[in-house]
Amino acid sequence: MNIINARLRGKPGLFRVELNGERIAAIVPQTDVVASATANDLDAGQNLVVAPFVEPHIHLDATLTAGEPKWNMSGTLFEGIERWSERKEITTHDDIKTRAKKTIDMLVDHGIQHVRTHVDVTDPKLTALKAMVEVRDEVRELIDLQIVAFPQEGIESYANGRALMTEAVAIGADVVGGIPHFENTRDQGVSSVKFLMDLADRTGCLVDVHCDETDDPQSRFLEVLAEEARVRGMGPRVTASHTVAMGSYDNAYCYKLFRLLKLSGINFVSCPTESIHLQGRFDNYPKRRGVTRVAEIDRAGMNVCFGQDSIVDPWYPLGNGNILRILEAGLHICHMLGYEDLQRCLDLITDNSARTLNLGERYGIEVGRPANLLLLSAPDDYEMVRSQGHALVSIRNGKVLMQRTPAQVQRLR
Repeated sequence: MNIINARLRGKPGLFRVELNGERIAAIVPQTDVVASATANDLDAGQNLVVAPFVEPHIHLDATLTAGEPKWNMSGTLFEGIERWSERKEITTHDDIKTRAKKTIDMLVDHGIQHVRTHVDVTDPKLTALKAMVEVRDEVRELIDLQIVAFPQEGIESYANGRALMTEAVAIGADVVGGIPHFENTRDQGVSSVKFLMDLADRTGCLVDVHCDETDDPQSRFLEVLAEEARVRGMGPRVTASHTVAMGSYDNAYCYKLFRLLKLSGINFVSCPTESIHLQGRFDNYPKRRGVTRVAEIDRAGMNVCFGQDSIVDPWYPLGNGNILRILEAGLHICHMLGYEDLQRCLDLITDNSARTLNLGERYGIEVGRPANLLLLSAPDDYEMVRSQGHALVSIRNGKVLMQRTPAQVQRLR
């Protein structure tokens, strides 16, 4: 299969991308627009061809449960956790698999091929984790799925929390999670970070911690996580998700913190639509946006990306799997609609996210890498956002996985 008349991000001109089986065989510059030579040619129409979109932060075990058994009426993170705790009581193995697969179909339809899902392991039976391990194997032809052992109700504050985390990794979790700001005390939060880093260090797992997901400016577990990563030399394997308290830190503290963050080399995920919905709930006016310092992290040379977090669950009642929707909203929310930001904004849902997931040579438009790529509906990053574009074709392992026919408008006068 050849893809002709393709534009590649950061490179001038047009290209032919040649696929041989499950690998990219060649990337050849074109001097002009060419016509299809065989029925196997795909014409990119002088639009972008990119590596697949990446979903770095979602909760597939909780998707499609909003209002079951009750709605989150306050809109707060904390009531969301309460509602989910109630929903867990009626959750079954098959229920989780059915909802997760339905949501994965949504993600695939929007060009996503790599997903990191957080799965609640504060359950003595580990029902959700066991179901998601099966899902991971059953959807390999559609996506690559990383599973985070996520202690929704705490590690130290939940009965047998440490043992459940250890068992989750033994069963098949790829990533060790945490939620230090939700532990009962600060000391427990700190010890939970040290425990989860020990567990990841010992088992070779990646790390992705829900960190300081609160408007409380005194919630400062990010410094603990970053220092643990720095001392252990684990930075590229570690992700701090949310970190929304950073939006409430004073600049003097944040200036000092950024030095440590850069030294640590950790990654960041922001879920801007979820954060702006859940946070600021205890403010009158001025009311905080409740989003981390995405632009500042990016401009300091650190790795940051966007995720969807939730799709129709107790924390967020909307969502359809379209991460381009999150990108556009995030650029608005984070004051990133300047010229330079718009020229490279797709980084926030592609390359930066792949780095967070530690995909390495399993990702990217380069000869010898997997033939996983998208044909987009616009010629550059800016036009993809401005036109609210789409992934038109998704190719996985050298075969077409998804094709989208754009909506057409008929003018009558």
